[in-house]
Amino acid sequence: MPAARRGSFSWRSKQVRGAIYQLLVLAAVGFLAWLLISNTLANMKSRGIQSGFDFLTQTAGFDIGEQIIGYESDQPYWRAFLAGVVNTLRVAVIGIVLTTILGTLLGVGRFSRNALVRGLCYAYVECFRNIPVLLQLLMWYLLFTEYLPSIDEALHVGDWLYLSKNGISFPFPVASPGYLVALGGLVAGAVVAFVYARQARKVFDMTGRARPVLWVTIALLAGGAVAGWLAGGAPWQWNMPIKTDIQVEGGGALSPEYLAVLLGLVLYTSAFVAEVVRGGIASVGAGQHEASASLGLSPRLSMRLVILPQALRVIIPPMTNQFLNLTKNSSLAVAVGYPDVVSIANTSLNQTGRAVECITIIMLIYLTLSLVTSAFMNWFNARAAIKER
Repeated sequence: MPAARRGSFSWRSKQVRGAIYQLLVLAAVGFLAWLLISNTLANMKSRGIQSGFDFLTQTAGFDIGEQIIGYESDQPYWRAFLAGVVNTLRVAVIGIVLTTILGTLLGVGRFSRNALVRGLCYAYVECFRNIPVLLQLLMWYLLFTEYLPSIDEALHVGDWLYLSKNGISFPFPVASPGYLVALGGLVAGAVVAFVYARQARKVFDMTGRARPVLWVTIALLAGGAVAGWLAGGAPWQWNMPIKTDIQVEGGGALSPEYLAVLLGLVLYTSAFVAEVVRGGIASVGAGQHEASASLGLSPRLSMRLVILPQALRVIIPPMTNQFLNLTKNSSLAVAVGYPDVVSIANTSLNQTGRAVECITIIMLIYLTLSLVTSAFMNWFNARAAIKER
């Protein structure tokens, strides 16, 4: 019997059968989802329970103790949820950056020739990764709120920095267009530094000569920011913290709740990141170490230019998992009173009774954050694979 033409329908084709099976599975899943949602709505209606997302446009009526987008209690619920999302991102983004830096240093430190450094890195990993993250959050929160001095006896550095049970207060620049220009200069310096680092890498691959990158990058970033600041009129107005009898007013502030969440998540997750980095470095053959040494590279340059670039193919996938874990573990912030999106959802649920809707919003927010993080890391992993080839 002649073979079926390509693209024609035939039950004997594995592709056709596979497509049909997938469609049937999707239809079954869709039907089950519709059945679950319809039954839930019907049961809620029969019990007189309101449903729907219309409450998002109603006045929230509660304050948020810590937020940076200008939320007021007379604004709608969707604005409160937005403030919670920003607070969650404030922990997740900064936490991922700090975790990457600390975890990488610890992972590299496991291969140090100094026995003391190796031992300290090993002790750190075994200590922090074996204590539940919730206990670490509570430990740091109790440390900040119980053992730091009261506002009357706040530790301070002149009139610039105050540390007390209320957190850390510090000078903060007054909003000015000049700072936006400085930010633009910083971004421009970062672009130039990126181009320089790529060129330095190409020169090393072609000639084996290593160019300085770290100090050049710092100089370009600082120079770009200063040039932008000068071009923007060199603004020099600062909102200074002022200590009163009951609190420190003005300036910038980091609450003990935020510090406890950020510090706890960073120290916990960085222990796992250190093991990911250690495993990636260990996967690079010993011949690469010997080859880099034969080129006259110091151990530091060998690690930065030869070992770590090859280890990225092993490091990036599990590193993505740790970033996702940090983002999702930020939901534990409710245990120490930090107003993240979970805390806002709990308050909204108690006031409106829309349990299903509030939980759905939380799930969608964390799903979106996780998918965005995964998409970025997959893109970065693909670029790293292309460079390696």
